[in-house]
Amino acid sequence: MNAPISAVALKKLPEPAAIQQLHHYAYKARDAEETRHFYEDILGLPLYHIIQSDYVPSTGEYCPYTHFFFRLRDGSFIAFFDIGDDEKALPSPNTPLWVNHIAFRVDTVADLERTRTRLQAHGVEVLGITDHHIFKSIYFFDPNGIRLELSAQLAGDALMARESKTAHARLKEWTARKNQWRKERAAGLAKGSLKPETNDRPELVPPEQES
Repeated sequence: MNAPISAVALKKLPEPAAIQQLHHYAYKARDAEETRHFYEDILGLPLYHIIQSDYVPSTGEYCPYTHFFFRLRDGSFIAFFDIGDDEKALPSPNTPLWVNHIAFRVDTVADLERTRTRLQAHGVEVLGITDHHIFKSIYFFDPNGIRLELSAQLAGDALMARESKTAHARLKEWTARKNQWRKERAAGLAKGSLKPETNDRPELVPPEQES
């Protein structure tokens, strides 16, 4: 990582671009048609654009591919690369399968219920409906092993605005605890993983672990 930029140099930088929305998120696909069937026929996202080439534009390396995009209602996309090897992307060995996922927003909890029924009818295992307090979700995997979430927002703009006012302070507190944990780990004093000071989901704690 490069050295931090000075405050004087920072003031001379142009303003960051106004990022409007997600353009696309791209994953590896085992098979383009298998993926199309899942996203278009089952989830209802239309296949919208395809790019095919022998060389990667950003790196110049040789790797023939078909890059294909499915359009969401807001104009953003989820995209895939079929590089012709008939293999899924391997999961990260140090990351639980539930961590890396992409979540799509739907309008209502009823939408979650209808989609769950539709997925299950196609043999897709679905978890949920899960209550996250500010939204509810269902979870499932696509044919490429990618964990997907559909979320129906419950909290309004006013509540989310209040939440945003405490986010930096809560992250700062977590960072301070993590720095202390690192010191204790280096000294052989840390026991287990770092835990946050506040548990926002107390209903999930088993009774035998309550303090």
